[in-house]
Amino acid sequence: METEYHLLLGTPAPGGILVVCDHASNRVPEDVDLGIDPALLNEHIAIDIGVAAIAERMVAPGTAAWLGNVSRLVCDYNRQSDAPGMMPRESDGHAIPGNILTAQQRSARAARFFDPYHAALARLLRESPPALILSLHSFTPGLATCDRPRPWQVGVLYNQDERAARIAIPWLEAQGLVVGDQEPYSGKLLNASMNRHAEPVGLPYLSIEIRQDLIADDAGQVEWAGCMTRLCAVVAAELDRAGHLGLK
Repeated sequence: METEYHLLLGTPAPGGILVVCDHASNRVPEDVDLGIDPALLNEHIAIDIGVAAIAERMVAPGTAAWLGNVSRLVCDYNRQSDAPGMMPRESDGHAIPGNILTAQQRSARAARFFDPYHAALARLLRESPPALILSLHSFTPGLATCDRPRPWQVGVLYNQDERAARIAIPWLEAQGLVVGDQEPYSGKLLNASMNRHAEPVGLPYLSIEIRQDLIADDAGQVEWAGCMTRLCAVVAAELDRAGHLGLK
């Protein structure tokens, strides 16, 4: 199923896994002019490189994928609706002149993309509540505007609900990976989609950031799709066991 604002792969199943990729696409509708070099649409400022291919490979009976269908420069779904970065005027040192909008223009774009994206995702989660949401993102090995090193291969983010994260971090470390706990940034500062759809209703979620140089080609995407599939199975099983034992 595809709309202007999202793409659904597979069939959502109650008690299954739903992979959510807010930044899966670099698509810019023909009637939206961002005023940037088109080459930038292949960079991290426009898309979470590699995540769509991983999500697609994870789709199987019991696992579906919900993908954003416009570039994060058009509308960043993983932001609060009133956040300046929801339609950024600048990203990692690049000006986005097409996002200098009036309040009316901003409201119209939100009504076209942001609002229906989140309304439809909320409806899906009500109708087919998963055992686990995998909120999947990727991060650049380094920002042009920051010289802080990013050595982690994968990061695990969370806000108030740490249940899935506390299972995932040691499991990923046991695979020999360099794991960032609340890296390359904290989920307590940036966790908008899961704050909206998971935390208020107690749906378990796992927010994962994979370093983009590891998933920029087919081989890396296949490897990490397998890793994420195994991780989700482990986390969902542990959460189910804890639930039966009355643990939180």
